[in-house]
This record gives sequence, structure tokens and C-alpha cells, in this order.
Amino acid sequence: MADSPEEIQKHVKTYTIVGLTLIAFTFITVGVAKFVDFGSFAVNVAVGLLIATFKAGLVAYIFMHLNHEKAMIYRILVFTFFFVAGLFLLFMLAQSDPITRFR
Repeated sequence: MADSPEEIQKHVKTYTIVGLTLIAFTFITVGVAKFVDFGSFAVNVAVGLLIATFKAGLVAYIFMHLNHEKAMIYRILVFTFFFVAGLFLLFMLAQSDPITRFR
């Protein structure tokens, strides 16, 4: 942890920059969702999930202090990433299935 006011100020600056970045990407997410059409619903969802994944990564890395963790946490994080990617893939496959599509 921080022992001096200079170190605390450095952390506050980092948190401020990351917070402003998250706010900016929230506006980007809304703008992409409302005003940009990528041609298909699946691509629109994929872009939205990509932006959300970036924002979640920033929160985990900075605000949850994963940038100071040991190597074991990164191994667990890699497995978690593949699990989430698999869930995203299942979602995309369900969207393209003509039996379960409600449109």
C-alpha cells in the first residue's frame, strides 16, 4: 500500500484516469448501440460484448488490484476468460438457431 502522500496522489491519478476512461467507453457503448448498425444482430452484440469486456477488464485490473497479484491468479483468469468466451459462443450460436429464434 501507499506510505507517502506522493504515492497516494499517484494512485488517485490512476483511478481518475481509469474512471474517466470507463465513462468515455460507456458513452461509446451507448453510441454504438443506438447509432451504428454493423449489418447483423450477432455482430452488434459481439461489438457490445467486446466493449463491455474491455471495461470489465479495466475494473478487474485496476479497481480490484489484479495488477499486484501473483502469477497463479493469472492462470485462473485465463481459464475464466476461456469459460466466458465459451458462454459468449453459446449465446451467438443460440442467436443463429432457427428453432429458438423468436423473430
